[in-house]
Amino acid sequence: MSYRQPSFTLGVEEEYLLVDSESLDLAAAPESLMRDCAAELGDKVSPEFLQCQIEIGTGICRTVAEAGADLARLRTVISEVAGRHGLAPLAVSCHPFADWHKQHFTDKPRYRALERDLGGVARRMLICGMHVHVGIDDDETRIDLMAQFPYFLPHLLALSTSSPYWKGDDTGLNAYRLTVFDNMPRTGLPPRFSSWSEYERSVQVIIDSGLIEDSSKIWWDLRPSSRFPTLESRICDVSPRLDDALAIVALTQSIMHMLWRLRLSNQRWRIYDRFLVGENRWRAQRYGVSKGMIDFARGEVVVFADLLEEIIGMVREDAEALGCWDEVQATRRIVEHGTSADRQRTVHETAIAGGASTLEAHKEVVRSLIAEFTEGLEKHAVPAESQPPA
Repeated sequence: MSYRQPSFTLGVEEEYLLVDSESLDLAAAPESLMRDCAAELGDKVSPEFLQCQIEIGTGICRTVAEAGADLARLRTVISEVAGRHGLAPLAVSCHPFADWHKQHFTDKPRYRALERDLGGVARRMLICGMHVHVGIDDDETRIDLMAQFPYFLPHLLALSTSSPYWKGDDTGLNAYRLTVFDNMPRTGLPPRFSSWSEYERSVQVIIDSGLIEDSSKIWWDLRPSSRFPTLESRICDVSPRLDDALAIVALTQSIMHMLWRLRLSNQRWRIYDRFLVGENRWRAQRYGVSKGMIDFARGEVVVFADLLEEIIGMVREDAEALGCWDEVQATRRIVEHGTSADRQRTVHETAIAGGASTLEAHKEVVRSLIAEFTEGLEKHAVPAESQPPA
């Protein structure tokens, strides 16, 4: 097994919803909007499964700061272009009051195949997520870290939660998105593989059976990318605020670096049963950062702030080596002030207390999400002449 240091490069994908600037309901992206975005951003922007969605992806970034600059430019351009078409983007995992029955999927071969294969499960996919790729170049190292990293997936999910509402109802969950996504096949916590060859053999069985054409249709919370030499965390809701997204990206990268560092001393993170990690996954989905998770070593539920402090302490030298210590520490701010799901509920409750109807309160939530989409982008921006070509 290779002990050569991985690149730990970053790539971040975010999925956005588009809303009509007046009604604040979902709106399909016109072809002219996609053309205008592509003219400025190239292949970093693409349509998604539903016509009201748009997906972006950064280039290969060496640092969290580079990823932040790329994401700031992507969000800025998309917001400006959408505005010219009477639309506004939301970086949120579920729209507060939209009905999935009224949405239409994008007419592309891949999406037609998904709709055919998955039926009503696919048509309900009115959800958006954030995916974080970390460059782990060696196959065996990638599969080894994939076995250890799931312990931390619930913690990352808790920090990202932004989907409390579904079709106008408060679901009681902070991340309802996963409830929808988990209806898909090949989702959830990843299985454990002892080697890269075992992973490849298992995936090939499904491919050879004609059920999928490649591993891009495996949608575990954590997977080896089908296109890049990366380990891809897929569990997170998308974050309305860029600063929160970058804090989660930094923690993801730092944890992977920490797990690799342990290997240098012939150590490794203890691998807990999927049943136990799944319980923490549920607690993150239900409560976000507000109710705590199981500390398996102590055998008790521990408040989330304390668990986060332990993780921050463990990865400090890794974050400093990667140049993202400030961003990792910013995860504390999420716990202190609440996640997007908490903020959305506060906006809604405040509107109701002021005499708003339920629908108008939901619209106030959407207005707050529109504002958060561009919040703080200017501090991550780099001069236009420094931007790489799309």
